[in-house]
Amino acid sequence: MSQDKLPGHYRRLLETYPDYMKALNELGQVVQRQGPLDAKTGQLVQLAAAVALGSEGAVHSHTRRALAAGAGPEEIRQALLLLTSTLGFPRVSAALSWAEDVLSA
Repeated sequence: MSQDKLPGHYRRLLETYPDYMKALNELGQVVQRQGPLDAKTGQLVQLAAAVALGSEGAVHSHTRRALAAGAGPEEIRQALLLLTSTLGFPRVSAALSWAEDVLSA
């Protein structure tokens, strides 16, 4: 994703704390290489965690990242629906709405 398409808050963090953000990015890359999960599966796992936390921004981010890693919109929607029995309908409904912000853009 180009720098100008990043959310404003994230861009400000990159500008204000470049070393911190570089380390954070490197950590994400390191943990991705630590096991057999492919990038798409890893992003779907992180998307589920974002839903569990109720973080709209993280749902947006991991929806974009899951798409970039090869997940299709229906895979993303199913991953969210699978959370219903664990997290409940209200949380999943909100997450579906947030994911649609990205999927319908």
